[in-house]
Amino acid sequence: MADTNSGALVEAESLSVHFPRHRSATRPGIAAVDRIDLKIHRGEILGLVGESGCGKSTLARTLLGLIEPSGGVVRFGGDSIGNLPERQMRPYRRRMQIVFQDPYSSLNPRMRIGETIAEAMFIHGHATKSDAAPLVADLLKLVGLDPAMAGRFPHEFSGGQRQRIGIARALAVRPEFIACDEPVSALDVSIQAQIVNLLHDLREKMGLTFLFVSHDLAVVRHISDRVAIMYLGRIVEIAPKERVYDEPLHPYTQALLLAVPVPTRTSQKRSARKVMQGEVPSPLNPPSGCHFHPRCPHAFAPCALKQPPLREVATGHFVACHLYEPQQRSAEPDHAEDSARREGQTPHGGGSQVMSTNPGQMIERSGEYR
Repeated sequence: MADTNSGALVEAESLSVHFPRHRSATRPGIAAVDRIDLKIHRGEILGLVGESGCGKSTLARTLLGLIEPSGGVVRFGGDSIGNLPERQMRPYRRRMQIVFQDPYSSLNPRMRIGETIAEAMFIHGHATKSDAAPLVADLLKLVGLDPAMAGRFPHEFSGGQRQRIGIARALAVRPEFIACDEPVSALDVSIQAQIVNLLHDLREKMGLTFLFVSHDLAVVRHISDRVAIMYLGRIVEIAPKERVYDEPLHPYTQALLLAVPVPTRTSQKRSARKVMQGEVPSPLNPPSGCHFHPRCPHAFAPCALKQPPLREVATGHFVACHLYEPQQRSAEPDHAEDSARREGQTPHGGGSQVMSTNPGQMIERSGEYR
């Protein structure tokens, strides 16, 4: 478990990323990341969860400087790195790395894996051609591969082995922070467990900090210290994993956890699972106010008018929801109560069969990773 008092290694402040949808710069773009505030503490693993297209990968790449932000500030080790020229950015490249989702397309098919791993060492001055071989061998051992495999090409490896190679390449420059962009989504379940356990062991051995992007809630619960929930370009909830899975506060987090299919013979549990209604709004024309309000069973007047701030409602537990703003909550009590009663729920997610079910229990799998 990371010490959250040790200071933030990576910070985002009002971070936004807009992609143009037309050649004309005057037309409004797509807000892939919308005014996000985030801190990743040294030595922790932060899980980032959300539906496909919500901006998870864009946020990760922006924190690494691979995508230039449209607004806001990105800090690494206290230094602002947003929009730095490439020459000034290079020292930070060594300190932060990424593991990509597709372990095959992220490797050069024309290069032997030993050359792929050593290339980063050459670029950043960590090794010369004469002394790279033993360093490559040590890295392959570290990620559980035979050093004799250094002379092979990527197509000669399985998916799990290729992902281990990608991790070894990221470790080659001795980084402090690694962003893992859905690193296990293309792998079999048994291989997923091996890669997740490897990342966890590397954190313990090397004191690394991770951002772990995934849509697999069980994997995120296993590996993460804290979990951030993202919806349509915004973080709606962030807290230690125990609180997110056992006491989710935001209606989207509750619905996301309850929507996970779990085989059960208990009719009560099956009826308690309530799937979200409606479609994810288009990022070309996102809803006003809280982006989730068109699908939220607890929505009341302020939800469509004002974006709720991400506020701390318990120690280390932040949520962006008007239900947890007393001054806003008291403005429209009848509307919220009526909406909740129509759904068979209470405004704060208690007192009903649906929301009294512990969502975190519904994503537990019969087997543990270790």
